[in-house]
Amino acid sequence: MDESPQTGGQIYRRLIGYGIVYWPFFALAAGGMTLYAASVAGLVMLVEPLIDGTFVDREETSNSWIPWAIFAIFVTRGLAGFLSTYYMEFIGRKVVTTMRQQLFSKLIDLPTRFYDHSSAGVLLSKLTYNAEQVSESITRAVTIMIRDTLTLFALLAWMIYMSPTLSLFIVVIGPPIAVLIRYAGKRFRTYSERIQSSMGGVTQRTEEAISGHKVIKVYAGQALENSEFDQINESNRRAFMKQVLVKAVSVPVIQLIAALGLVGIISFAIRPDTGLTPGRFSSFIGAMLLLMDPLKRITDINSVVQRGIAAARSIFTVLDEPSETDTGDHESTSVNGAISYENVTFQYKGTESPVLSSISLNVEPGQTVAFVGRSGSGKTTLVSLLPRFYEASSGTITLDNVNICDYALDNLRHHIALVSQDITLFNDTIANNIAYGRLRGASLDDIRTAATKAHVMDFVDRMPEGLQTTVGDKGVLLSGGQRQRIAIARALLKNAPVLVLDEATASLDSQSEQIIQTALKELMLNRTTLVIAHRLTTVENADKIIVMDEGRIIETGTHTELIKQQGLYASLHHMQFSVSDATDSATSV
Repeated sequence: MDESPQTGGQIYRRLIGYGIVYWPFFALAAGGMTLYAASVAGLVMLVEPLIDGTFVDREETSNSWIPWAIFAIFVTRGLAGFLSTYYMEFIGRKVVTTMRQQLFSKLIDLPTRFYDHSSAGVLLSKLTYNAEQVSESITRAVTIMIRDTLTLFALLAWMIYMSPTLSLFIVVIGPPIAVLIRYAGKRFRTYSERIQSSMGGVTQRTEEAISGHKVIKVYAGQALENSEFDQINESNRRAFMKQVLVKAVSVPVIQLIAALGLVGIISFAIRPDTGLTPGRFSSFIGAMLLLMDPLKRITDINSVVQRGIAAARSIFTVLDEPSETDTGDHESTSVNGAISYENVTFQYKGTESPVLSSISLNVEPGQTVAFVGRSGSGKTTLVSLLPRFYEASSGTITLDNVNICDYALDNLRHHIALVSQDITLFNDTIANNIAYGRLRGASLDDIRTAATKAHVMDFVDRMPEGLQTTVGDKGVLLSGGQRQRIAIARALLKNAPVLVLDEATASLDSQSEQIIQTALKELMLNRTTLVIAHRLTTVENADKIIVMDEGRIIETGTHTELIKQQGLYASLHHMQFSVSDATDSATSV
């Protein structure tokens, strides 16, 4: 994925756009921020009459309203704090929820080629960690930028009113602070991007270790995994500490510059010719001191803003990825299942040679066509072009004499069912895994019928909760054969006229394979079926067998015809049977 070419300012404005839609709540929050700034300035304004009137002139009666005014200011400040905090957090969570939903929707809508070059751990980190960084840049950052900026202006205005001459010191120290904040901001953004990248590495490595824990144990990979995770973890720590270093240096330096200004103000103010009363001087100094906290928060918040920009950049990079191409508008309620490949070539982006070269073949409705060949010969890629998981580089693929690119993508896939070696089950009930997606509206009787035909009920009837049994994460509570049968039941329930079987029995034992083969015969009945298989015994009865090698079709025929040709198919068949005979002999001994 290429990084977004947008500048930090453009990214932040785009991010703020997510919150603008909640402008009524923002108006309430902004009103609270304005009241808060006014309350701070109001406290400083009371200092002059309090000191000059009460302690210098001893006008106790005329200033009896001051305590009540202070009380009213604090009540206002409390209400203002609630309005700004609550409604900004409300907006922030809405923004994060919206971005997460958009990111999730985008992830399940991206083309397959995107995942060929993307790490699941990094994408998961964007959805979790990076999204939270965005939240702070919306809530805390915006609150401080508005509330504290208003407070700064209110206090500065009061200081200029008190003494324009002394206020010049603020003008002097302003530019160096601005330059330092700008420099620190650039460094914060750089380190934030490194932190988020390293967090993706942490997530990815952890996910791999969790999913591969059995391999780690059997091959004693604990030391290796610990060592590699330690390097990633340490890289993440160093990135954090570099960011902390910039913050730890910049904040005291800014405060030191401000302190120098304060020294200049006090040195000038204590001269006898300034004409400042004790109350006016105290009010000015009070405003000066109260400037420190908002100034410090504005300085600190720069790091939060830069983290948010870096996080938003990584999220927008995914959101801006092009979704699957869906320009077709042809809709068909049913198809016969006639499939044709005409001079189809496919090449992965960034590779030198094509995976498929000038493939042409025809599949009649209801035919079973098997694709065999060595690993890497292009079998799976060829079949993956039919549901448009990938787009052919050249050539044409048709379904019922209609170019598959002319079909609306959803309608095209409506006519295709898929059962593969890598079964995807969700942490839900068996019934809901069978009736998944658009099938969710199926009746329990229809689900049970499909489950019976797929021999799912053979093991479900022994479970206390039956079809309502939860299968666990990725179906971990079930055996491989049971998961496969659920996938077949899902395809039976879909009842699509075109069926793709991608190594559907490759990883099963002989007993499970026999059950699955029985279920598959039921599934393949009266359907156009494309079968990818390594075990040639499973495709001997296919109407047509396509033998592939290095992305080309080199042999075509029935099992009997191909054996007689004594080509690659016959060679592969002989090798498999030799291995099978050797295994049987060893077992009998």
